[in-house]
Amino acid sequence: MNNIRNIHQLLVTTVAALTSLGIATMSIAADRLTDKAFTTRSEVIAPHGMAATSQPLATQIALDILKAGGSAADAAIAANAALGLMEPVGSGIGGDLFAIVWDADKKELAGLNASGRSPKSLTLEHLKSLGLEKIPALGPLPVSVPGAVDGWFELHQRYGKLPMSEVLAPAIRYAREGFPLSEVIAFYWGRNAQNLKDYAGFAEVYMPGGKAPVKGEMFRNPRLADTYERLGKEGRDVFYSGDMARAIADYMAENEGFLSYEDMASHTSEWIDPVSTNYRGYDVWELPPNGQGIAALQILNVLEGYDIAAMGFGSPEYVHAFVEAKKLAFEDRARFYADMDFYDVPVAKLISKEYAEERRKLIDPDRAARSYPAGDAAIEHGDTIYLTTADADGNMVSLIQSNFRGMGSGMTPGGLGFILQDRGELFSLTEGHPNVYEPGKRPFHTIIPAFVTRDGKPHMSFGVMGGAMQPQGHAQIIVNMIDFGMNLQEAGDAPRIRHTGSSQPTDQVMKDGGTVYLERGYSLETVNALKQKRHRIGVDMGGYGGYQAIMRDHEQGVYYGASESRKDGHAAGY
Repeated sequence: MNNIRNIHQLLVTTVAALTSLGIATMSIAADRLTDKAFTTRSEVIAPHGMAATSQPLATQIALDILKAGGSAADAAIAANAALGLMEPVGSGIGGDLFAIVWDADKKELAGLNASGRSPKSLTLEHLKSLGLEKIPALGPLPVSVPGAVDGWFELHQRYGKLPMSEVLAPAIRYAREGFPLSEVIAFYWGRNAQNLKDYAGFAEVYMPGGKAPVKGEMFRNPRLADTYERLGKEGRDVFYSGDMARAIADYMAENEGFLSYEDMASHTSEWIDPVSTNYRGYDVWELPPNGQGIAALQILNVLEGYDIAAMGFGSPEYVHAFVEAKKLAFEDRARFYADMDFYDVPVAKLISKEYAEERRKLIDPDRAARSYPAGDAAIEHGDTIYLTTADADGNMVSLIQSNFRGMGSGMTPGGLGFILQDRGELFSLTEGHPNVYEPGKRPFHTIIPAFVTRDGKPHMSFGVMGGAMQPQGHAQIIVNMIDFGMNLQEAGDAPRIRHTGSSQPTDQVMKDGGTVYLERGYSLETVNALKQKRHRIGVDMGGYGGYQAIMRDHEQGVYYGASESRKDGHAAGY
């Protein structure tokens, strides 16, 4: 027994030492009877319905709604409301929402862009008069209209079955009675609180007793319970044109902000058509800009020109090809992605196979590029929640929602129980840029839901949270499953690649090659080979995103579910 303890301690010490030196190592995990190299747990399999979220209580709420006769959309709204309470470090009704929905009756996908616009009274000239080089991350200036609530009601009107009051009831109960904080959420809550505690209203809501709650501590938010209760009874208009909108506008005016009642009252969401590329027989779907979803499609199109399966997972050849494909896509992201009401983004060309073939020719298989030009047709931090639900009728929802930068701007309107987002930080201040700040414009967005169909049938609803990691994560999930044969859970658990550049997302191109971060699980041989190709290798214990997914097995008539091992959540079905 002592020998076993000594060996284990030696392994732990070795891993810690190698990690401190920037050398990636295989993760130490309990042995499993199955032969999946990276899987932390089995996939969840169920015949009637499935939910996967980043907080176990939210997953259970979604299942309760499904069992009560609710639709996948009802379950998604209920889970999102719960996460706004339980995981405010990544979500809340002060933020925006995007969704892709599989409509089982119509046998088609629908996309929802529920992102808000910039204040009409704030101008580029005013921002420049303040001497700013970029819009600040916190405070009143980055606040844009919160779109999530309107997104809920759009989803509910088109796909809901239960009354909204019933859909929101579980979150209301937890907000009044309290819930215990889970571990990862508690960690980020503490970090956010240090940055936001001095903004008006924040501490009163999120720091009871003058401190951030910790793991296992019960937290209550009666203000948010009141807000949810009124939304359930009175509908979306109380939020956008009623006294809640006036309370938000008054609060912003009192705190040197620009978001007005008129900005709130004029807000609308937009139903849009998702766009896709076919990757080795699978149609991968994303939403067009103002989000960054098509970057995942661009990465996949470039990778399709390589024999990825023959390269092998974790090989230096694969990592190099992936990183260079990402660099190419993100140069276009910086150059072209913006609100399409203000700029004609050449989406069809950017996601075409012909364009990918042209761009692929720029990649040197033996050397990392220091920079690439944008095609002819930078990195921010954010936290997000992603959830997916599926019901007994075959409907599936892929939903992502965020305040950006964790808990958002810090601006916490008195009495309402939530924080306003800081998504406006991602506007450019460079005149002539597609994403330059303009009044009434939707900013560039990082949050993106994804969906996969095969032969016209729903195959998988999935997402990966985390700022610029999201399109990188989407592409890696697809490659893991299709090229490397991983199952739904292993595809998310497998160690990830994250490349960052040196510039802001929409102002400058990469000039120094950026940095490649590899999660533990990549060999020292791969790390050294990448260095030989002139890649800069960094060390980072976080920033690799969070994953949830549901897959449909049409032959057996069941759903498979998987959840992010890096977060607190889980998948569950019935």
